[in-house]
Amino acid sequence: MAIRKVAVIMGSDSDLPVVKGAIDKLKAFDIPVEVHVMSAHRTPAAAAAFASGAKENGFGVIIAAAGKAAHLAGVLAAHTTLPVIGIPIKSSTLDGLDALLATVQMPSGIPVATVAIDGSENAAILAAQMLALSDESLAQQLSQMKQEMEQKVLEKDRKLQQTVTQM
Repeated sequence: MAIRKVAVIMGSDSDLPVVKGAIDKLKAFDIPVEVHVMSAHRTPAAAAAFASGAKENGFGVIIAAAGKAAHLAGVLAAHTTLPVIGIPIKSSTLDGLDALLATVQMPSGIPVATVAIDGSENAAILAAQMLALSDESLAQQLSQMKQEMEQKVLEKDRKLQQTVTQM
């Protein structure tokens, strides 16, 4: 069975510099990714139609990035049973706190998993973990990533111990 795609939907093309981290991380895991600009407020019908057909179109997870009012993830989640991960985008207004609150404060029955403000790489990793529930190869890649992270920290500690000893 082929791995399901991840949709990365951003509210504006100005979100691309933040969302690029998610796209790059998904590609590093060899996860097919499709990227679109849709607005919860300016193209609500298109966003609803995309989310409604996402599962049938081969998607397994939707990542939604939006700033300010940040209703995009919630609108998408309202129209699908697929997991939706929200990335609140930092804007000039309120340093992204407005987007964080709008993304995380969803009504009962419409969950949106929410990562940190501008946390696109974690959104991609969370999407990969969701897909890895039914893909052992992907699960192994994630395990390897965690082991590499551990080794980097242990190496930093080793170097620190040498530095402190020489002080």
